[in-house]
Amino acid sequence: MNSVRGLLAASVISVQNSHFIYPACQKCFSRLILDSRYVLFNCLKCGCTGEAKDASYRYRLSLKIADTNDLFDITVFGSCLDPFFGVTAENLQRCIQDLNQLSGETNIDTSPEVLVQAVETCFIGKRFIFGV
Repeated sequence: MNSVRGLLAASVISVQNSHFIYPACQKCFSRLILDSRYVLFNCLKCGCTGEAKDASYRYRLSLKIADTNDLFDITVFGSCLDPFFGVTAENLQRCIQDLNQLSGETNIDTSPEVLVQAVETCFIGKRFIFGV
């Protein structure tokens, strides 16, 4: 893995997916596997297990960006996205679950379309400085 780090000023071309939050292991930040009934979780990377209701959530925003010369696929993780969403990933996940319950959505991981549109409006066409 290349250890050279730098800053890249680039514009967001598109948002690559509609899942902005994931259940994250508190030890290694890897994605947790929730059982089919959303009762237990398991981390495949470090072996951490627990009850799904105790899982923490983290932001994960996949973007296609462009600078003056190149296109890049990047993923932005964690609390650096809190100011853009206005709440922590934990709180946004609770809001999404509440909205999905009210609308009768059975897939609790589905982001409401209005959230997807808001994220696209906030990021697409805007220029940011990314640490890479």
